[in-house]
Amino acid sequence: MDNGDWGHRMSTPVTLNVGGHLYTTSLSTLQRYPDSMLGAMFRGDFPTTRDSHGNYFIDRDGTLFRYILNFLRTSELTLPVDFTETDLLRKEADFYQIEPLIQCLNDPKPLYPPDIFEQVVELSSTRKLSKYSNPVAVIITQLTITTKVHSLLEGISNNFTKWNKHMMDTRDCQVSFTFGPCDYHQEVSLRVHLMDYIMKQGFTIRNTRVHHMSERANENTVEHYWTFCRPAHKVED
Repeated sequence: MDNGDWGHRMSTPVTLNVGGHLYTTSLSTLQRYPDSMLGAMFRGDFPTTRDSHGNYFIDRDGTLFRYILNFLRTSELTLPVDFTETDLLRKEADFYQIEPLIQCLNDPKPLYPPDIFEQVVELSSTRKLSKYSNPVAVIITQLTITTKVHSLLEGISNNFTKWNKHMMDTRDCQVSFTFGPCDYHQEVSLRVHLMDYIMKQGFTIRNTRVHHMSERANENTVEHYWTFCRPAHKVED
């Protein structure tokens, strides 16, 4: 094989099916680290499997592979600010045996520079459901915003004036606004507008969770939580 044929082969697109996610890259990118599993695999030293379309198949986490592939392309680890799956990504890096990526993950850079911290807002929805109606009826709902970001609370207070709400101080200097009680359709409309308002202030959703509990014989209570975060500059005393 002459140099021209070799260069053409190295730049030829290769499509991988990683856990059901398709990625297309070049052979040279996959062989950037020859001692890695991918380097051995595409050097012919490691057995390969093809899917029904002829793509190389790897039975691993397809979503996290995007970070693996980007590292192969740039030799830099770039993760979203709200990335929460470092432990899982470390396991993927270990599987692919990409030693420089393993080192980056074991010695991570701080999430933010020293003069940056994270502001947090929590939105919760509480619904009481009747056990005996069919379909299940929402008896009462309410929404609560909890945060230390007083400018956000002030904006919410000024922009959501038509809703019944009350304010209370909570632990750690946090303040809560509770809206309601309101019916189900009002709660959905209000929640959509509140989430939109919060995200327009630069917050992004970090995580969500749901909690179910039964308090009375004829009622169930379901609580949904959304946590929003944004970086902010520290203010010197």
